[in-house]
Amino acid sequence: MATTADRTYPSEPSGVLIWLRKNLFNNWYNSLLTILSFLMIAWAMNAGIRWVFITADWRPVLDHPILYLVGQYPRDLLWRPGASLLVISVLVGASWGNWGQSLRMMAIAQAAIVAMLVIWPSQVGITLPMRGFIALNLPAILLGYLLGKHKFTKSSYVLVAWVISTPIILLLWSGIAGIDALPVVATGRWGGLMVTLFLAVGGIVISFPIGVLLALGRRSSLPVVKFVCIAFIEGIRGVPLITLLFMVHVVLAIFLPGEVRFDRLLRALVAMTAFSAAYMAENVRGGLAAIPQGQIEAAKAVGLNNFQVTVFIVLPQALRIVIPPIVGQFISLFKDTTLAAGIAVPELLMIGRAIIQSDQTYLRLQMEVFLFIAAVFWLFCYLMSYASLKLEAALGVGER
Repeated sequence: MATTADRTYPSEPSGVLIWLRKNLFNNWYNSLLTILSFLMIAWAMNAGIRWVFITADWRPVLDHPILYLVGQYPRDLLWRPGASLLVISVLVGASWGNWGQSLRMMAIAQAAIVAMLVIWPSQVGITLPMRGFIALNLPAILLGYLLGKHKFTKSSYVLVAWVISTPIILLLWSGIAGIDALPVVATGRWGGLMVTLFLAVGGIVISFPIGVLLALGRRSSLPVVKFVCIAFIEGIRGVPLITLLFMVHVVLAIFLPGEVRFDRLLRALVAMTAFSAAYMAENVRGGLAAIPQGQIEAAKAVGLNNFQVTVFIVLPQALRIVIPPIVGQFISLFKDTTLAAGIAVPELLMIGRAIIQSDQTYLRLQMEVFLFIAAVFWLFCYLMSYASLKLEAALGVGER
């Protein structure tokens, strides 16, 4: 005789109509709320689509694509940012091919942006040869993907390529004194998305190791090291970023010798890096505190010294635990780049405001400009969040 545990029950019917009836139309008031919600969403979508494609005037965006991308960068030297974009395209494709879905969305987004620039409807700024040069990024992404998928390409090779490419890209942007092929371009002529990415990527890359060291130093048994790290972390975290930007921009010059002058863009990068490093240190410290003491004792029992325990046992687990807050900090730093406009750094938002003020007919079109800039920031933030979710899934964050 079959027991209760051996009995099989028919599965519940599935399908879209069954799901709708179960979740949205299971009684009269849920059905009413569903219909009202659908009508409100349809009305909002219809109004939004009509405004975007019919009512809105996108001339401030369509007529100045180069300004949004590179600001006042010399137009005869635009091949240098273009060459750096080719390098990035190859590396993004290689990362996609080697690291899988974590970078797939980023590669697709970059390809879409490149295609948009190629078919940009404006006749101002983007010439036909420039469009052809930009179009080379599409096969560059594909080439990078094929290289990344090759069986001889290791993840460490791709990571080293990213590290090596960073100074190369900066040299392309800034130039080298004394070399006619790469004349120096002052950072005061950089602008737009170039400056935003420089501040965000530079702040993220530099602040991460500094934050890890500060977190380790705060847990150090050496009183001097611990005091210095705590003073830095709490001092920086207790000050708003805009205040820190003004302090680095104005106060720092008072304490430096007269012949020493930091570039305005570099000063903004220093302030944002210090601010992000202090918050990064607290995120990492939370991960370090979550590691059971038993693992540390077990590692020491097999003969590992303190350095090996920290590098090979504690830090990898701590960083894995705090991936969500770390990515949240990166997204916050990317959005905080707009505060650099307070010390006259021409990042993307400041360029948009300058374009609005450049023509009286644009003054009534602020909504279009700010909506475009908001869409750019949303795209980059979403890509970071998406990559974080894929990385968390691959590493099993939150699973036991």
